[in-house]
Amino acid sequence: MENKQAPRFTVSNQRGEKVSLTKELEKHMVLLYFYPKDMTPGCTLEGIGFSERIKKFEKLGVKVFGISADSVDRHAKFCEKESLAIDLLSDEDKKVCEKYGVWVEKSMYGKKYMGISRESFLIGKNGKVIRHWTKIKPATHPEEVLEFVKLL
Repeated sequence: MENKQAPRFTVSNQRGEKVSLTKELEKHMVLLYFYPKDMTPGCTLEGIGFSERIKKFEKLGVKVFGISADSVDRHAKFCEKESLAIDLLSDEDKKVCEKYGVWVEKSMYGKKYMGISRESFLIGKNGKVIRHWTKIKPATHPEEVLEFVKLL
């Protein structure tokens, strides 16, 4: 998906406010990180990691959004419980996940099911994907993205 136009969308954040990718890109680059589920160990690590670095991302002109299929209310509880400083976007109908190709078949203990693949997309102000990360390690991914952005 790198060097291709990022699919556009409008969804709600944890405060119920509408967030439009088109409008956000008028102001800054956007990092969209897709994650499976609020309040799980890996997703909590990743959310805290991005929150701890949010000021550095903002100084570099990047707005960070986490996105999953959890509800606005669940996102609000997650942000409050973990003191997250980033916006979490709710994609309950999984349309954004499908557009980005992260709604995939997964397998755990031999059982197949559909879920969100942990992937991230850095989108330039021109709307094109600058970098697409797959095979993410939640504990180190926020720093990995920050180091990449510093080199731009």
